[in-house]
Amino acid sequence: MASVFNKENNDTEEKALAILVGLDTGRSDNFEHSMEEMESLIEACDMLVAGQIVQHLEHPNAGTYLGKGKIDEVRDFAIDQEADLVIFEDNLSPAQLKNLQQILDIEVWDRTNLILEIFSRRAKTREARLQVEVAYLQYMLPRLTGMWQHLGRQGGGSGSMSNKGVGETQIELDRRHIRKRIGELKRELEDVKKTRDVQRAGRSKGNLPSVALVGYTNAGKSTIMNHLLMRNGAEDEKQVFEKDMLFATLDTSIRHVNVEGNKDFLLSDTVGFIENLPHDLIKAFRSTLEEAANADLLLIVLDASDPNWKLHKKVTEDTLVELGAGDIERIYVMNKADKIDSEAKIPRVREDSIWISAKKEIGFEELISMIILRVYKDNELVEGIIPYSRGDLINLLHEKANVFTEEYRGDGIFIKADCPKSVAGAVKNAIEKTTSR
Repeated sequence: MASVFNKENNDTEEKALAILVGLDTGRSDNFEHSMEEMESLIEACDMLVAGQIVQHLEHPNAGTYLGKGKIDEVRDFAIDQEADLVIFEDNLSPAQLKNLQQILDIEVWDRTNLILEIFSRRAKTREARLQVEVAYLQYMLPRLTGMWQHLGRQGGGSGSMSNKGVGETQIELDRRHIRKRIGELKRELEDVKKTRDVQRAGRSKGNLPSVALVGYTNAGKSTIMNHLLMRNGAEDEKQVFEKDMLFATLDTSIRHVNVEGNKDFLLSDTVGFIENLPHDLIKAFRSTLEEAANADLLLIVLDASDPNWKLHKKVTEDTLVELGAGDIERIYVMNKADKIDSEAKIPRVREDSIWISAKKEIGFEELISMIILRVYKDNELVEGIIPYSRGDLINLLHEKANVFTEEYRGDGIFIKADCPKSVAGAVKNAIEKTTSR
């Protein structure tokens, strides 16, 4: 996807100026929150908001979204501010987008277009770039009409397109090209998915439980992951990118977290969710988000200081249901709790929830304990004598279990250990054979 305003220079003069436009129908309590979120998205796209214009209507105009008078106001304001584009808080139909662009005579984006632009800039891996391009092309396909208005709509000639103008012919050619390109990209993504499935199968053979960080964008997932890795003594290159902005990272990162007592787990950090996340993006990123769908435990990270955290929780859970991960056990991690409570009151643990501060590194001992309690709940305490000939089992216990006692006796090695279910069966079988001799 080619970025329209992808400027490398971060100086104020170099940033594109955008007019943010919203339509308040009075049917939602979240309109102001949505407008604030759109401002944050525009800033995350390295643009500046020149101003906001809001219209109050019971429902959008079918053809132009806004009323005629308000459109004139938007056009005059954009000219006065020398704006580069107008961005609408809601998603526009192809007809509305075409009409507005003609009337305003300026680049027009809607919410989906803005999110796609951010994703196109943040995509680093080959898989992420392919996923974003698929979503962008699927978004553009029904919006080609109107892109060639400067060309004639009628024309002579012969053949199947004899009654079509140059512009209409170009649209058909573009549609064919886009459909062909989408097919190519999906085949490439299928190859990438096969590689990811092989990697996932390899990790599953290690018998380590998997934990996935999920949640609304900018809730602190990457910060939590990095602190867990720092406690783990991980090197800097193992840490993931983190920044206080929406969609700071798109790529799923998977790391091995070491815990005392051989109760390690794999931790994945996934792309953040957002209200009205474009459906095509969810479909495009489905293979990446399968890390969450295949996890043993989900850590749903929420910004406890955000007044809209309940809405963010609902958006996250609805997205998880769409991904087929609605029934996976979860812990709600209420991050940034230091902004609403004194440090003396955190961490707080309530059944399946914990209040922490990742920035101030408060609550990680308790969070790890909650994780271990859940992902190793099927562990068994195994006690008995293993014959000396089964040194492989002794090595496996040291690698996978928490060994409390290890005594060398005449008839074998006496072991008392807390074992994962995958190991306990083989160990008990060896102990029974030794006992029955």
